[in-house]
Amino acid sequence: MKTILTAAAALLTLSAGAAFAASDVDAGEKDFKKCKACHSIVDPAGETVVKGGKTGPNLWGVVGRQAGTEAEFGKYTAELVALGEGGLVWNEEEMAKYIPDAKEYIGGKTSMTPQKLDDVTDVIAYLAQFQ
Repeated sequence: MKTILTAAAALLTLSAGAAFAASDVDAGEKDFKKCKACHSIVDPAGETVVKGGKTGPNLWGVVGRQAGTEAEFGKYTAELVALGEGGLVWNEEEMAKYIPDAKEYIGGKTSMTPQKLDDVTDVIAYLAQFQ
């Protein structure tokens, strides 16, 4: 089973790498500093990769994750949970629409503050490496 999970993770990483080839991970890391006021990146073993706030969910594995399902975060809005239950998975296209204006994207309440990012795809590419 572990071998299957490892292979799946490797495939996802390779797929994400191809999708984000035109993006600048270093620029995304720089821009992510605006996001870490609310978000941290903590790996499954509990090691902090990027120390950040806890008012937003942990972003480890966010690319490819069903919306509204981060187990340790219990403050999702009903609208976001419903989108996830409806099949929304965070991929580059959906994240690029969500990050600049979450309230408009969800069509309801959210505590996410829109960020002015140099290039949202750079931040997404930066996050995609944490799988």
